[in-house]
Amino acid sequence: MKCGAKCFLVEMEVNGVVEVIAVNARSPIEARKTIRLEYGKETKVLTVTPEKS
Repeated sequence: MKCGAKCFLVEMEVNGVVEVIAVNARSPIEARKTIRLEYGKETKVLTVTPEKS
């Protein structure tokens, strides 16, 4: 885990199925980049919200 990282909940659509995944990242932009690297560029990211503890 990187310094200053937080947990973000990413709601995304993959092959017509909506999924919510927790991602550790420094910013919402970095969370989106992480999802696109793992699932491919055709993945549609719907929302990125900080996880509330």
